Amino acid sequence: MENKVPPRIFSPSRRSALRRRMLALQQQPDAPRYLIDDMVEDVLDRLSFLRFEPRTALVIGDYSGTLAPSLGALGVSVAEAEPAFGFEEEKPWPFEQVDLIASLGTLDTLNDLPGALVHARKALAPGGMLIASFLSSGTLPTTREVMLAADGERPAPRLHPMVDVRSGAQLLQRTLYADPVVDQRPVNVAFRSFARLVADLRAQGISNVLADPGPPLGKSALERAKRAFAEAGEDGRTAERFEILTLSGWKR
Repeated sequence: MENKVPPRIFSPSRRSALRRRMLALQQQPDAPRYLIDDMVEDVLDRLSFLRFEPRTALVIGDYSGTLAPSLGALGVSVAEAEPAFGFEEEKPWPFEQVDLIASLGTLDTLNDLPGALVHARKALAPGGMLIASFLSSGTLPTTREVMLAADGERPAPRLHPMVDVRSGAQLLQRTLYADPVVDQRPVNVAFRSFARLVADLRAQGISNVLADPGPPLGKSALERAKRAFAEAGEDGRTAERFEILTLSGWKR
């Protein structure tokens, strides 16, 4: 049977450039990190709840730099990988016999997500665990409406399609993880302006990496976006929601 080539939804070069820009912006003292902080805290909470004590771990995409030291303090030997620096999740991983893989905020912009999950499972030791968190369906509902209002009669692709809970469960089953668990949780944030939202998205690596990103917003469209964003809020703030999906499973 022939291997099917996954559709090219995302641009790998744009994705790498976006993450390099994100890492540069994260050097600023006031850089927003509320999404990665939530993911890191969730990993540590899950390990504590499960009483799982890995000896080795691979941490992917943690631009906060906090998970590896936290695991190290528990006696875990930790390796780190970052897609911006050449780690290719859609190819066989240069790691093996890892007790824990924690992937934070990277899997949602891959053309071959099932392939990446297979490579992750192969990198795990028997009895090892994958915890993968990323933004999912239901993220940025206000921004989606704002972009439609800004583009008018000719909407352009601004935000990429996202995995939902049901699809996440199917992915884990399809890629042969044992005892799969999928859950979703919201992170709600209020912004004073559309410009502040855009700055936070860029600093956390959530900008457009579609292979066909569409034309940039013109001046008039940008003004419509700002106005629509302000009108969607109250008392000078507009609420936005980020939905974090976490996939976890074991290698038996």
